[in-house]
Amino acid sequence: MDVFGDLARARGSLFGSSALTPPFSLHFVDGAPLTLCTVLSGGGWIVPGHGEPEPLRAYDTVVVRGPGTFTFVDELGTAAEPVACGEFCAAPELGGTRHRRGWRDDGDGPTTLIVGAYPAGGEVSRPLLDALPVVLRVVGGGTGDAVLDHLAEEVAADTPGQQVVLDRLLDWMLVCTLRAWFDRPGGEPPAWWTAQRDPVAGPALRLLHDEPAAPWTVAALAERAGVSRSTLAKRFADLVGEPPLTYLTRRRMALAADLLTERPAVTVSEVARQVGYADAFGFSAAFKRVRGVTPSEYRRAAV
Repeated sequence: MDVFGDLARARGSLFGSSALTPPFSLHFVDGAPLTLCTVLSGGGWIVPGHGEPEPLRAYDTVVVRGPGTFTFVDELGTAAEPVACGEFCAAPELGGTRHRRGWRDDGDGPTTLIVGAYPAGGEVSRPLLDALPVVLRVVGGGTGDAVLDHLAEEVAADTPGQQVVLDRLLDWMLVCTLRAWFDRPGGEPPAWWTAQRDPVAGPALRLLHDEPAAPWTVAALAERAGVSRSTLAKRFADLVGEPPLTYLTRRRMALAADLLTERPAVTVSEVARQVGYADAFGFSAAFKRVRGVTPSEYRRAAV
């Protein structure tokens, strides 16, 4: 597992197959932490609530970081009345893969919009969200085109399990898009992205993500990575920006913060065990050191 494994899965393509003809204006009001938008045909503009508009042409992909809302329009300054689109758009009778809005066979064909919303708002997803601009755009012609070909085939059909297939294709598309963004020429990827590809720091990072509750020491990580303790400690700190065990503590506290807010019935002692602490006292001390409040205070403030 890596940082992408921390992303929540798509909760349904809001417009799995939207046939749009000008003029149109779709205002996405959910403010999801992360939203992927791509078109299989036609085009338009993504207009964020704060920021510059981005064109969206066939096989281009745009990722919008919330919580701000955004609009998809045929042209800037369109006269179309905005249509509010939220979670209800995924309902079969109002949206999802069978939705058709403004269909008109005029020979030019409609704009087919695909949207996937990701509720990646927890603390474990923050390193990824913090590394993204409000709107990022990746043009077609890359590795994501193959995924879009599959999407085009799927939205053209009406078969059992279609929504599940679309959601997984959207997950695939999101990863392809973010890879292309981080690896673009002249880009400035976050340290954890670069470190994942390093033969020394990369294996250690994956271990900390796979097994955060394990009783890790620098020596144990170095042994699993096949290098000396000093080599791992220096390489990890140089690439990630902090020592391995400091990174592990922050990751554990992020996992704990999400458990405290998302699972109110779980006790602090149970949370402590799930993130690798033998007792609640040691866990509470570490949590307060990193977060500035005790686990109980954090939970109460989040209610």
